[in-house]
Amino acid sequence: MTFTLTHIDHIQLAAPPNSESKARHFFGTVLGLTEVEKPESLKKCGGVWFEFGCYQLHIGVEPAFSPAKKAHPGFHVKNLPEFKDHLTSFGISFMEDKNIPGVERIYVADPFGNRMEFLERVNLPFSN
Repeated sequence: MTFTLTHIDHIQLAAPPNSESKARHFFGTVLGLTEVEKPESLKKCGGVWFEFGCYQLHIGVEPAFSPAKKAHPGFHVKNLPEFKDHLTSFGISFMEDKNIPGVERIYVADPFGNRMEFLERVNLPFSN
């Protein structure tokens, strides 16, 4: 092979038209992501972009929008219990899932119904 995939540049989630203010509240205010300006040539398409670390999350407008119920991004979280308290303070519900040993995770629906996973790896006690 003469090429190598090196990392994920961005994740895109779809949203209905005119949903930018809801996206800014959820992804910016609740999740604390930083909004970044879209290129001028793409602004007419609607949507909003955010970044965290070296990654971007793009919210793109889809006229015939249907939320992703199974496909989802997964985000590592430091201090998942505190993150759950934070979500609760905003009235955002989540579903816990302990099906992977050593991983605590929750699922959250964004304001448009897209599934999102937040997880933290936890230390497993040594067995004798």
